[in-house]
Amino acid sequence: MESLITAAARALEAGDPLGALNRVALRNDAPSLALRGIAMAQLGDLAKAKALLRSAARAFGPREAVARARCVVAEAEIALVSRDLGWPVKALAAARATLEKHGDLANAAHAGHIEARRLLLVGRLDEAERTLAALGISALPPASLVVRELVVAGIAIRRLQTGDARAALDRAAGAARQAGIPALMAEVDSASLILDTPAARLIARGEEHPLLLGEVERLATSTALVVDTFHHVVRRQGVVVSLGTRPVLFALARLLAQAWPADVSRERLIAAAFRARHVDESHRARLRVEIGRLRTQLKPLADINATRQGFVLAPRKTRDVLVLARPNEEKHAALLAFLTDGEPWSSSALALALGISPRTVQRALEELARSNKVQCFGHGRARRWMTPPVPGFPTGLLLPTPLLKT
Repeated sequence: MESLITAAARALEAGDPLGALNRVALRNDAPSLALRGIAMAQLGDLAKAKALLRSAARAFGPREAVARARCVVAEAEIALVSRDLGWPVKALAAARATLEKHGDLANAAHAGHIEARRLLLVGRLDEAERTLAALGISALPPASLVVRELVVAGIAIRRLQTGDARAALDRAAGAARQAGIPALMAEVDSASLILDTPAARLIARGEEHPLLLGEVERLATSTALVVDTFHHVVRRQGVVVSLGTRPVLFALARLLAQAWPADVSRERLIAAAFRARHVDESHRARLRVEIGRLRTQLKPLADINATRQGFVLAPRKTRDVLVLARPNEEKHAALLAFLTDGEPWSSSALALALGISPRTVQRALEELARSNKVQCFGHGRARRWMTPPVPGFPTGLLLPTPLLKT
């Protein structure tokens, strides 16, 4: 019977969950429960997979610490794919330490990769990079190398280092072909699309066109005056003026930059910045005050001159004024950006990733659901949100070496 366990483990390692289930589907011993759990995870039934892995962890004896640790690692990956970002990281760290102590370096590295992926999701790039740096790569199988390079690419993309990102994705593609696992190949292909999909819009002289990520990176070294709506800053090369806490000033700066070299009427500035339907003298007085404040903030980069109709931006040391805008600027664009990965998110995980309160996220999700832009399933703490329809494949959940290897 042990030959069936070994064959099922090899099938999982090769990305064949159905082949594994054909061998152990009717068995309820601890190794079979664990293998069935990983197989169900690969097939996308994450709730069933989690239940099977927990049963397996309880069924393994006290002398089978390595097997229990592998179950914890698999459950942690299920939590990651389920976007349960509040899953106890201490349990994963303890499992990783157990695997390292017993010489299972490949699965210990896999646990480290899971932690790095979680840190990447919540935007803690430096910590994710340090986690990867602490992991050796000499003994990693191809499947684990794919995961590692995808995290490296994700960090590079967040930092606008497209050359490094493309190199990491090329290495991931090579490792995925070597592993021969279709789900991993699909995941690499999906990640590679990011570099060839418009990441922003460039607005200049009243016209706009889409920008790829590489073009956004090159814009960072441009001599032009750039109004960056992603970070709410105005910059030119190394000089940066942050207006993230001054939304009215940033709105005025953007309007002036979009119209440059033309001016913007006072009525239009008031309507856009103050959301006033009817303009009176109090609005004009407030506009003068806010323009004065903006003029002070932008002094290193530009001046703002009054015209007969309104105001015009006068950049210093450059003849180009650009606005870098999001591809989608609807009210909850940042929230939708997380949901477009095709995975189910809890509202608490979205709040953690976005750095805002859970109640704010819940209100935004309810508003998006009313307009049929997102959908939910489950109730209470089990409720998950996603964009309809869900594209692609479930993330490949695969321990990099057979579960029972000692």
